[in-house]
Amino acid sequence: MHVYWVDIYADSIISFGSISPHIGNLSFLRKLLLRNNSFTHQIPPELGHLRRLQILTLYNNSIGGEIPANISACSNLVVLNLATNSLAGKIPVELGSLSKLKHLGISKNNLTGGLPYTFGNLSSLIELYASSNNINGSIPETLGQLTNLNTLALGDNKLVGTIPSSIFNLSSITLFDIPVNQVQGRLPSDLGISFPTLQWFSVAINLFTGSIPISISNATNLFHLDLAENKFIGRVPPLGMMHNLRLLNFQNNCLGTGEAGDLNFLSSLPNATNLNSLSLNSNNFGGVLPESIGNLSTNLGMLLLNYNKIGGSIPTEMANLVNLQALDMSDNHFIGNILADIGKLQKLQILTLSSNKFFGKIPLSLKNLTLLEYLYLDVNNLHGNIPPSLGKCPLVHLALDGNNLSGTIPKQVLSLSSLLNLYLHDNHLVGSIQLEIGNLINLEQLDVSRNMLSGKIPSTLGSCVKLTLLYIQNNNFVGTLPSSLSYLRGIEELDLSHNNFSGKIPDYLGGFVFLQKLDLSFNDFEGAVPEIGIFKNAMAISIRGNNKLCGGIPKLHLHSCNTKGFKGKRFTLILKIIIPTSLGLLGLVMVLCLRYPCCFRKTTKVPSLRLLRKSYVKLSYQSLLKATDGFSPANMIGMGSFGSVYKGILDHGEKVVAVKVLSLQFRGASKSFVAECEALRRIRHRNLVKVFTACSSVDYNGNDFKALIYEFMVNGSLEDWLHANENEDEVHVESRNLNLLQRLNIAVDVASALDYLHHHCLEPIVHCDLKPSNVLLNDEMIGHVGDFGLARFLPEGTYNSSTTQSSSIGLRGSVGYAAPGKCIS
Repeated sequence: MHVYWVDIYADSIISFGSISPHIGNLSFLRKLLLRNNSFTHQIPPELGHLRRLQILTLYNNSIGGEIPANISACSNLVVLNLATNSLAGKIPVELGSLSKLKHLGISKNNLTGGLPYTFGNLSSLIELYASSNNINGSIPETLGQLTNLNTLALGDNKLVGTIPSSIFNLSSITLFDIPVNQVQGRLPSDLGISFPTLQWFSVAINLFTGSIPISISNATNLFHLDLAENKFIGRVPPLGMMHNLRLLNFQNNCLGTGEAGDLNFLSSLPNATNLNSLSLNSNNFGGVLPESIGNLSTNLGMLLLNYNKIGGSIPTEMANLVNLQALDMSDNHFIGNILADIGKLQKLQILTLSSNKFFGKIPLSLKNLTLLEYLYLDVNNLHGNIPPSLGKCPLVHLALDGNNLSGTIPKQVLSLSSLLNLYLHDNHLVGSIQLEIGNLINLEQLDVSRNMLSGKIPSTLGSCVKLTLLYIQNNNFVGTLPSSLSYLRGIEELDLSHNNFSGKIPDYLGGFVFLQKLDLSFNDFEGAVPEIGIFKNAMAISIRGNNKLCGGIPKLHLHSCNTKGFKGKRFTLILKIIIPTSLGLLGLVMVLCLRYPCCFRKTTKVPSLRLLRKSYVKLSYQSLLKATDGFSPANMIGMGSFGSVYKGILDHGEKVVAVKVLSLQFRGASKSFVAECEALRRIRHRNLVKVFTACSSVDYNGNDFKALIYEFMVNGSLEDWLHANENEDEVHVESRNLNLLQRLNIAVDVASALDYLHHHCLEPIVHCDLKPSNVLLNDEMIGHVGDFGLARFLPEGTYNSSTTQSSSIGLRGSVGYAAPGKCIS
């Protein structure tokens, strides 16, 4: 039987492992489709034996190694698609002999070297995709010989030099895509004529210079034109013949002259009825916006004009662009009132008008923008009150700073639970911060500095537990800092300077582990300066202008808090009382020690996490959050009585660990954590799970966070191997059978661990929760005992004594399970 076609596609089943070299024996094979799987290793050179092969598709796998040069022996290949893998090395020059090849896809790999000049011999080639590699050198001039080529995609590489002039003679080109390289030179003046069927043209993020060719308008089929991030200069030519344009991106160039008339080309774009994205930002465009901007396509969703020199007022016709989702006109010279009909753009999600010269009041019609999430009106000359109706917008970022706004902060704005950032600084706002600020439960940055706000800091501010930046300096706030601010445990920058705060500096500020900058200067604080946390770093804090403070670390140069000026007689009287009393007590203690020495035996101290941390690396909550992809359920590998276990990756992917996160809301979880820390500090054996470190911190919600980080065991628990999971497929379950020798070896491993715990530790340890799920297996199927949350330490005498002796004896273990024998509690 002859096999002509092999198709393994991920929609049916995902295949793993390597591609068998025996596939080279299927000499009649014409199609080999292994796309969208998880194949690894290398492409077998034996594929070169398939002389009848016409289609070879290995797209979207994890195949590494180099492309075998002898694939060129498959002389009947029409399609060769190796894209989206991990292929490395140089592209074989031998591939240039595949004269029947029409489609070549090698994108999204790690290929190096240059494009082979032999590709000019691929006379049948229609599509060449080689983007997203590390290909260097220049574009071969021989590609100009490919008269059938319509797709040339070489973007995101390291190409240099200029585009060979011969390529601009390929009249069949429809897609020309070479962004993100270092290609330079000028575009030919007859570009739109040389490529009459052009649909997609992108040379973004390169080093092109010169002007945009006037002939570009002749490419009437063009729908994607991207010239962003080059060094193009001059005015943009009329584009009136480009009726099919959907994307026009000129951002980050030097286009325009900075004078009137720079934007006249916009008057030629109304015929582009499908235009969806127009990016003119970061250029040198001057003049004013023509009224014809309101005639642009109603499909326009994004309009970027920021970072130019555009002046004048916003044309009222802009309200016609009813499908705009993003409008950025910031950093220009606009003047006048903000468009009163801005509320007609009801699909706006982003509105940025920052750093202009707008004056007048904030338009009340903004309340109609029920999808608006980002509103930036900062650094203008706006005056009047903040409209309470902004509370009707689902704002995530609100920036009104750097204006002349007055009045109070509306309660409605402080009730926007969606807000992440709120910037109101550098205005003339008055009044107090209302209690409603406690509704901003997602707020990360709050800046109300340099206003005329007054009153006390509301206790409800402590509900904003996600705050990382809090700036309230240069106002008229008074009173003591509320204790509720102790919940802001994720704070990184805190500036309370230039107010009238009083009272002692709260100790909880020293417990903010993420705090990097603290400014308390020019207030009326008094008493001792704490000496913990950030207060140990004189460079990170500022306490100037608080004349009643004392103590602190020596680098702060504050006077001592000790009381001075004892009178001589009083001092002498105290000495007369203290010295005889002390001597008497000391004598009494010595007598008792001699008579009752057993009363002063050394007692066992409560285990401390500090003992475990002395010799282990420290990890923060943030690093564990990142290592486990936000404690994603996809990374959860187990769940116990007191917490969950996640797979994590540390050190830039070099170390795989298991992270046990304690659920501290459950009774006994904290005690379990301390017990496990103490046990793991004292033991070390090859059949015990190795602990890397522990983490005791706070999460972003201000809750206590405790975790233990272990060596990752790739083969899971003994429970997984003894009892099949009903959710696993039969093939997977069948592969998890332990033979007799493996079972015996694991039993010996567990016995060795218990023998060590019972007889070879400084103090015998009883595990108290030994079961298959707490026996973990590494890649060599060696058993390791883990989970010491219920472990107990036994004095030597107690352990060796008879069980009939009167003592507190009781069963321990997990719910639904009791280990053989008894454990002393």
